[in-house]
Amino acid sequence: MTSEYEIKRQIVDIGKRIYNNGYVAANDGNISVRVSENQVITTPTGVSKGFMTPDMLVKVDLDGNVISGKMRPSSELKMHLAVYRQRPDVNAVVHAHPPTATAFAVAGIPLKTPTIPEVIISLGWIPIAKYGTPSTDEIPRAIGEHLENHDAILLENHGAVTVGVSLENAYFKMETLELYAKISLLARLL
Repeated sequence: MTSEYEIKRQIVDIGKRIYNNGYVAANDGNISVRVSENQVITTPTGVSKGFMTPDMLVKVDLDGNVISGKMRPSSELKMHLAVYRQRPDVNAVVHAHPPTATAFAVAGIPLKTPTIPEVIISLGWIPIAKYGTPSTDEIPRAIGEHLENHDAILLENHGAVTVGVSLENAYFKMETLELYAKISLLARLL
């Protein structure tokens, strides 16, 4: 079993990856990992994902109560907790604003066109969840309509969320989503 400190190091690493890849800017995005049936480690609110340290991360229960950590949990914690409640198979959630995928979300265009086999196999098609005000129950409700059949969801006028059996798996789905969006955009232009 992976220690909580190692999980925190992994979250920090993935935070740097989404920041360095331009999937988030400033304090955007959030990441969480389930560490037990009823506990999650999440990124703090108001901190750049590219500059986090393990001591900044916060452990919460599935009701959002802080168990440990000095900072406040992500403002999008409700979305993450809704995923864990609805999908017991999910152990990690990544929320970011990858530019091309987010452009599709802003334009209201779901990613439905089959492209390369890797995308079809790993993600299928990507729906758009209805707009929800950040940090409210609107986003958890909106993504809940799609979670049963999708591991990647565009958030109308907001960004994207991916889920996985591990943090690396959820992150790679975010990379694949952005590649899918880029290929789809270029194909449309051609």
